[in-house]
Amino acid sequence: MTIHPRFEPITGRYLTLQIGGRANRIYIEEAGQGQPVICFHTAGADNRQWRHILNDGELTANYRFIAPDLPWHGKSLPPDGFEEEEYLLTTETYVETVLKLVEALGLDTPIYAGCSMGGRIALQLALNHPAPFKGFIAIEASDFQPAWYDIDWFHRPDAHGGEMGAALVSANIAPQSPAPDRWSTQWMFMQSGPGVFRGDLNFYTRDDSLVGQLGGIDTSQTPVHIMVGDYDMTCTPEDAERTAATIPGATLAVMKGIGHFPMSENPATFRPHFIEALAKMG
Repeated sequence: MTIHPRFEPITGRYLTLQIGGRANRIYIEEAGQGQPVICFHTAGADNRQWRHILNDGELTANYRFIAPDLPWHGKSLPPDGFEEEEYLLTTETYVETVLKLVEALGLDTPIYAGCSMGGRIALQLALNHPAPFKGFIAIEASDFQPAWYDIDWFHRPDAHGGEMGAALVSANIAPQSPAPDRWSTQWMFMQSGPGVFRGDLNFYTRDDSLVGQLGGIDTSQTPVHIMVGDYDMTCTPEDAERTAATIPGATLAVMKGIGHFPMSENPATFRPHFIEALAKMG
């Protein structure tokens, strides 16, 4: 099979924002035109998880997809002085990053789409900061997930943190997912910066439980659509169903044969579910 050289329709650029009182140089990829959709990756990974959506010509004809690397992730370097501190992600930092990105990019009522920790933040935003957004797509998200892992394994002198992270997530990728997509998903975790996956997972130990709070979300103004893979053992379908039931008007899709990283582990199976989610945003 002959492969002809071609450029993808994805463009990348850097944006410097003040987050937590410090300058952060954030890398952003985007493609398409029309309704903006800002897409956030999972813990320990980067915006390459969204590359299939950004390369989808049918979708980019009507949507402008914007996928940032959070600070410390992918091509977004840590802020100056990082070598003297421990990276621990917090809800406040994540929310500040999202809101400042939306403002700096001048996005008019964007759709927010986030997976895993990005999905949890979708619920936080829908509850506490809905105004800038048209709607929320919360992927592999629930109101509470107990930490079932020991995060200290991911930053030790006697173990490769990236390979440990890939080993952990491999159990959360559905066996039905194509081998190339399974391995490329794991590769992102293998490349994660020292202590970054650990610091992201710490987010779940610090993020306030949203149990009993989500009834305050007004889905008549900003729809909430929750998506979950039936092979996800971190955020199980039961977790997602429980969460959706507490949000008046929220909708839910259980995706067959998909695990915790649907947009990268099985993009073909994820695609129709994501198209349905976008349609629900109005």
